[in-house]
Amino acid sequence: MKALTYHAPGSRIWGEVPDPVIQDPEDVIVRVDAVTICGTDLHILKGDVPTVTPGRVLGHEAVGTIQALGAGVRDRAVGDRVLISCISSCGRCAYCRAGRYGQCLGGGGWILGNLIDGTQAELVRVPFASLSTYLIPATVSDEDALMLADILPTSYEIGVLAGKVAPGSTVVIVGAGPIGLAAIATSQLLSPRNIIVVDPAPARREAAAALGATMTLSPDDDVEALVRKVTQGLGAHVAIEAVGSPTTFEMCTRVVRAGGHVANVGVHGAPATLHLEELWIKDITITMGLVDTSSTALLLELVEAGTLVMPGLVTHRFGFDEIQEAYDVFSAPSETGALKVAMFGAHSTQAH
Repeated sequence: MKALTYHAPGSRIWGEVPDPVIQDPEDVIVRVDAVTICGTDLHILKGDVPTVTPGRVLGHEAVGTIQALGAGVRDRAVGDRVLISCISSCGRCAYCRAGRYGQCLGGGGWILGNLIDGTQAELVRVPFASLSTYLIPATVSDEDALMLADILPTSYEIGVLAGKVAPGSTVVIVGAGPIGLAAIATSQLLSPRNIIVVDPAPARREAAAALGATMTLSPDDDVEALVRKVTQGLGAHVAIEAVGSPTTFEMCTRVVRAGGHVANVGVHGAPATLHLEELWIKDITITMGLVDTSSTALLLELVEAGTLVMPGLVTHRFGFDEIQEAYDVFSAPSETGALKVAMFGAHSTQAH
């Protein structure tokens, strides 16, 4: 089969690799029908994730069709159309039993495209299939389901829920990339009064406004003053960091009110300064973490019902053999306007 493999910082190859095989009774082999690229894949290609070794097939977000089952898989069938979660769960360890699948001690967690071969391939082996794949309703498209593999549960769990977004609250989202835009959509499930989005790119600010942001700002604006102007001088109840840089994290700590929450979602490749000398007296709660995907089933139901709609997140579509071009487009968003890119296989029901 063909797959995209990592070889060294800056080096990726689309070429032939061996087909995956069942290794454990709880495995399934899935034909990948649609796949996307995550910002974390770009971090890997920069050399920021040392657990990824040369030759690893990248990718942890896909939808596809089951081709083969391990003997222990009883609630899936060959031919089932499934969403492959970015997080795998053994379902038995202490963390999984508490719903903390991202911290799985039984061989799961973030393993696809990291510790084992991932989804940017024609076929992928998915461990713990009963808990790590989700049956896709016929009315949900490949493209919409693809957004549920990572960015929607990540923005909802690590941003919205951990940040304690509540009815009537003011939410500041710093960064209007895919995660930031998904945070806008999932924040609205909890009816905040204001959603203020900060991003340097005009096109991303326009996308944020189209998704429901009540105010969009450039980092060059006096963000702190403008947030305080609409919050009676208090600041935001919740600040969601959706970039992963020292500058954006520190902006979040400045715009949040006393007693508020800073929810860090971005993946950081460099240290950020935590100004405890200013924050300690303000009763600020700061959270961060790896997504558990415990919300995936709920979000899938909301998408099926039409309650959660993600128009415009996928801006560029490609065939599998165009994945190198897709990486080039995705890695230069200021030039290409890319948010999410999607690659579709020959068997996908969705044209590209």
